[in-house]
Amino acid sequence: MGLGALIAGVESTALAMPAGLLRSEEPEAPALFGQVPEELGLLLHPPADPRAAKWARVHGIAGQIADGSLDPATGTHLIWADIAHDLDHSEEMEPLVRCAHDLDGWEESWGALFEELNREAVEAAKEPLSKRSAAEAEG
Repeated sequence: MGLGALIAGVESTALAMPAGLLRSEEPEAPALFGQVPEELGLLLHPPADPRAAKWARVHGIAGQIADGSLDPATGTHLIWADIAHDLDHSEEMEPLVRCAHDLDGWEESWGALFEELNREAVEAAKEPLSKRSAAEAEG
């Protein structure tokens, strides 16, 4: 995995160092690999407040839906099934929860295309992201 990342152009000293270890130094490799996520800025530090952590998860999933890296049906279902209840079905999540219900129960007889419901979910995912960006700009 480390060699593949280096070949793909990932620049990380902690990723390259294990390749040069002597056999007697191999026990040091796990610690070096443990440094890689932090070195690449991939280490996540969730908020200590459980409610804020849930909102961070909503925003993370919404971001993945919006950028196309997560299927809208899967992402909205995660928000609906795993998070919405814990956040008291916040009004801000209502469009995402509605999309989750629509996508989960979709049938051809509805007349609405599944692709259109997916587009609606992507648009719904952008709403909390734009509100968060506006709040961060003000704060």
